[in-house]
Amino acid sequence: MNRELKRVHIIVFPGVQNLPNFAAEENGFFAGRGLAIETTFTKSSEQQRSGLACGEYDIAHSAVDNAVAMTDLAGEDVAIVVGLDHGFNKLIVRPGIATYEDLRGKTFGVDAPDTAFALVVYDMLKRKGLKQGDYNVKSVGATRFRLEALLAGSVDFAMLNLPFNLFAQREGLAVLDNPMDVIGAYQSTGGFVKRAWATQHHEVLVQYIAAYVEGLRWVMEPENRSAVIELIKQRMDLAPDIAGECFRQISERKTGFATDAKIDLAGMTKLLELRADFSGVAGTAKVSPDRYIDESYYREALAAL
Repeated sequence: MNRELKRVHIIVFPGVQNLPNFAAEENGFFAGRGLAIETTFTKSSEQQRSGLACGEYDIAHSAVDNAVAMTDLAGEDVAIVVGLDHGFNKLIVRPGIATYEDLRGKTFGVDAPDTAFALVVYDMLKRKGLKQGDYNVKSVGATRFRLEALLAGSVDFAMLNLPFNLFAQREGLAVLDNPMDVIGAYQSTGGFVKRAWATQHHEVLVQYIAAYVEGLRWVMEPENRSAVIELIKQRMDLAPDIAGECFRQISERKTGFATDAKIDLAGMTKLLELRADFSGVAGTAKVSPDRYIDESYYREALAAL
């Protein structure tokens, strides 16, 4: 008799960061652990955070700064349970912009103005001599909407991840800078949950993380390169060269996906420093990253592999 699969509803942003999930689905790792995954692609971090808060979704994958914001600003009891990367973002600008000084008076397109990559860019601009007020900020939503806004000319610069920064360059937009070259390590993508849901669904969460890590390990095996590129092409509807470049970047030893999606505590520290500087939440940098993280489920998942 076939066992009934337990449904897990996840909410994610479109992008190459979903590859571990794609691989776990494609190879039957989720089903093998008794799980059926339902995926929603969010239009904005606001939708993702509110949906997780009200229980519409079980697990969110995105910039883990959103989990910190849920805790500090909305009073939600959430925990980051798995990491993934430092981000594959680039600061993309419209034609005619060649330096940071050229951004003075221009419009910065963001998802939400007080979280995640908006804060990263605020820090980049500050380091390059531009303070808040020297440029305008406009909320336009998820990465695909920021790209559309750049192409339409309604914003002048924005942070775009893979593969959208590659699409942008094909359309004549330019890369001004790589955030990692400016601010260093930063914990970007990760998975987070409401702590109450995790407690009530302990084994489901452990099995989910185990299958997720299995998917990531499959992606990172060199002998699977061709199959991974084909998976990227199919799941993201990408041209072969774009898919190949995505694979090259995610498989880089120092800047690609973290081994077994381990959370980077140094990157979390940087994230909290940025929130203290730019989000209006005083003292955030003095709080230990442990406040926002619960790796107990992750450790159980690795032990099960």
